[in-house]
Amino acid sequence: MRFLRACALAAFLPACSYAIDGRYNFQTPQTLIAHDINELHAWIMAVIAVIFVAVFGVMFYSIFKHRKSSGHKARHFHENTTVEVLWTLIPALILVVMAWPAAKVVLAQKNTGDAELTIKATGYQWFWGYDYLDHGFGFKSKLATPREQIDNYKSDGQAKSEHYLLEVTEPMIVPVGTKVRILTTANDVIHSWGVPAFGVKQDAIPGFIRDTWFKADRIGTFRGQCVELCGRDHGFMPIVVSVVSKDDFKAWVDKKQKEAKAAADDPNKVWTRDELIARGKTVYDANCAACHKADGAGGGPFPALTGSKITTGPVAAHIGIVLNGKGAMPAWQGLSDTEIAAVVTYERNALGNKVGDFVQPKDVKAARK
Repeated sequence: MRFLRACALAAFLPACSYAIDGRYNFQTPQTLIAHDINELHAWIMAVIAVIFVAVFGVMFYSIFKHRKSSGHKARHFHENTTVEVLWTLIPALILVVMAWPAAKVVLAQKNTGDAELTIKATGYQWFWGYDYLDHGFGFKSKLATPREQIDNYKSDGQAKSEHYLLEVTEPMIVPVGTKVRILTTANDVIHSWGVPAFGVKQDAIPGFIRDTWFKADRIGTFRGQCVELCGRDHGFMPIVVSVVSKDDFKAWVDKKQKEAKAAADDPNKVWTRDELIARGKTVYDANCAACHKADGAGGGPFPALTGSKITTGPVAAHIGIVLNGKGAMPAWQGLSDTEIAAVVTYERNALGNKVGDFVQPKDVKAARK
């Protein structure tokens, strides 16, 4: 019934295409809010189309019917109280009729109460971090498209995948038919978490917590992107949400909790330099190589790390830049003390550098204060 009513209201739109495949309009809605947004859009477009036809129809008729070549002469007249009252009241009434359903949808979008699952989405330059606050674990979700595809300027380069620039290393997993509250924030600049099929878009602002919600109607994979211009790799931080059955979600949560417990670093462990270098390469490849290049050569606003004053200078300054950022480089406060100690050690003892020193997690912990 909701679909038929929307189609009737959208008679001026191309065959209710949004309900078919989203090629000419919004993506096919997968939540109640997305359905309401689509119906509201169809309704408003129908009202606008009627107003357009009525206003321009009268205008063109008047121009044609009273043209000078037909012998009509312009009349001089002044105020007409009735006309002025009508052209004030009628638009006001139209606005009220349009605003009432719009207000209902906006209020529904903001109603995050009674959520069954809460996930914190943190925007980083340039990827998303998800913390499942009800279950005690989190992970980073980064672009999975190989750099060879992105930098493919030659015809013989690697072929693009089906979901080019819309695939991630690890998607957000949520159960079907469950109200999910998303808390958004950011680590560096303003990002925005948006999934069109869910009718969801919420800015992620450093130092603030915003919230939104969705309740997926069916199992499947749904994609979105950061929709706030956030810097150099803004186009490379997609959002992928995988909606699964409640039993599958429970099994996935159990698995992630075990992985998180096993992967937790002992804060009191004293690492050897070789251990830190090996761990640091993994951290560097996952977080730093996109800007500073895999060999540390740098590019654009990002300087080379090989032989730089930072990677060969005082270690405290090196830790400080990684923690707090500088210029185009974002702060990496989201990395653990062990990860920062490892990547700093790697940068000072690899990539053509041979400083010889190394950093322990306790040194990073002290630098955070």
